[in-house]
Amino acid sequence: MARERSPALWLHPQTTVTHKMPVCHRILLLLWLLHFSSVHSDITDGNAEHLKREHSLIKPYQGVGTSPSSQWDFWGSTLVTSQYVRLTPDERSKQGSIWNTVPCYLKDWEMHVQFKIHGSGKKNLHGDGFAIWYTKDRLHTGTVFGSSANFHGLAIFIDTYPNDEAPDRSFPYISAMVNNGSLPYDHGKDGRSTELGGCSVEVRNKDHDTYLAIRYSKGRLTIMIDVDDRNDWKECIDFGGVRLPTGYYFGASAATGDLSDNHDIISMKMYQLMVEHTPEEDNQDWTKIEPSVSLLKSPKDNIDDPTGNFRSTPLTGWKVFLLLLCALLGIVVCAVVGAVVFQKRQERNKRFY
Repeated sequence: MARERSPALWLHPQTTVTHKMPVCHRILLLLWLLHFSSVHSDITDGNAEHLKREHSLIKPYQGVGTSPSSQWDFWGSTLVTSQYVRLTPDERSKQGSIWNTVPCYLKDWEMHVQFKIHGSGKKNLHGDGFAIWYTKDRLHTGTVFGSSANFHGLAIFIDTYPNDEAPDRSFPYISAMVNNGSLPYDHGKDGRSTELGGCSVEVRNKDHDTYLAIRYSKGRLTIMIDVDDRNDWKECIDFGGVRLPTGYYFGASAATGDLSDNHDIISMKMYQLMVEHTPEEDNQDWTKIEPSVSLLKSPKDNIDDPTGNFRSTPLTGWKVFLLLLCALLGIVVCAVVGAVVFQKRQERNKRFY
């Protein structure tokens, strides 16, 4: 976990000030601090103590190859250099992937992906994108960014080309999908009917590398993005009720079609999150868990409504904070109005005596 000061330590220097504040102001300050701490503690500080090297792809990319001792396999157009792993070159009709050979048995984890997408194509003349996988099977080729459409597990898609040309969504677009193999990813619709959520982020042709953080902990999937290389993480997806088994494999794949791009992976760093679980959770066989999302309807029911909005969109941290703030302000207003009405009634009653 991130080695940051706890909210309690943050509040301690303010005690002399908050005692002079009205109660409602103190509550608002506490809510703001709690929200701030929850957002910024979502991303680990990259402490090497919790880095799992057997699941990490780091320069100079030792352990990559086809030997029995290799920890990473690659396929297709993938090219491994001293500076990057290029899944596809900026050429038409290419597919490439790289997969961890070691199954992951961590219950709580966070993956940091440093990547770069660049090419000669101009606006809307580039494609197709790449995907980060945590799946039961590895090195299965297919039509979804170079991998299988009917996968078991989790997929994060960085899609750079709009296939259905919907006006309500701009590209590049990042989305997430959990699948038990029952439904294929609909590439023609950019995965709209099966996504958990997503965000539009400009990640192409940057002068610097871009970063993606995928956290899975206590049944919650959180995806953050840093496109400015300032360690300024912004939330893209935050969804609860996600169930993922242990023993699956991490990987990355990319594909080009009539349009193309260089899809480069600079690093994939896996961190173990130190999280306490209940005895029931510890005794459960996590390898037998079926990939699912309990807070989402059946994927067949998750279709776009006539306005183009996707149903079951998760509440992000800011939305929850704003809802709490509005509720609190409503309570304060009601309390003030009630106090004024009560005082006027008291004054009126005194005039009768």
